[in-house]
Amino acid sequence: MTPDQWPTAFTGRIAQRLRDARKAAGLTMAEVAQGCADRGLPEFTEHSMKNLESGRKTSITVADLVVLADVLGVPPVTLLFPLGSSATVEVLPGREVSTWDAVAWFTGESPLEGPAPEGTARDVLDVFRQHGDLVAAAMSSHALARERRRTASTTLDRTRRATLLQRAEGYEEHAFEDCQELRAFRGRMRERDLAPPALPDELAFVDQPEIPPHPEDSE
Repeated sequence: MTPDQWPTAFTGRIAQRLRDARKAAGLTMAEVAQGCADRGLPEFTEHSMKNLESGRKTSITVADLVVLADVLGVPPVTLLFPLGSSATVEVLPGREVSTWDAVAWFTGESPLEGPAPEGTARDVLDVFRQHGDLVAAAMSSHALARERRRTASTTLDRTRRATLLQRAEGYEEHAFEDCQELRAFRGRMRERDLAPPALPDELAFVDQPEIPPHPEDSE
């Protein structure tokens, strides 16, 4: 494929994915157009959809793409790259890579070439992705520790209750360490002038001066 043919072919691939997604959703072109209008994009009409699917329309805007993805109930990136139906894709003119590598590059999961230098946009993506992983880990361990403590506290048998309370303390220590790690990471983000995302209500205490040693202390 020559470089001047690539944009048209790229749009044609999007059109095919749109057609497949529309049929999978059981929507007519008119219903897709109405969905676009309902989302504030009335200029993408049934005629626009017909021209795109037929190949008469050889370009699509980013705004069209994200609204159409929402109407069809699919992630926008799946309209760009044929993940699952093609092993490779010409991600850029003259550059053929595996379809998964193309998706990972587009979403910031991995660069096409080499690691991301510190301070670059890709590096910032990695920081926020790591923050999300830490939040998920803290949420999980915090919830588990609370549940272990409740179970232990409501056990009537005195001997078993003592055993369960001792075990609960181990889970609470693990949760405390996860929350401390999250707190420290958020501090490092602020030192880099990056605004950490808001924490879930269950973890709001992480930003307090002192993290409670036991999950129930934060309720």
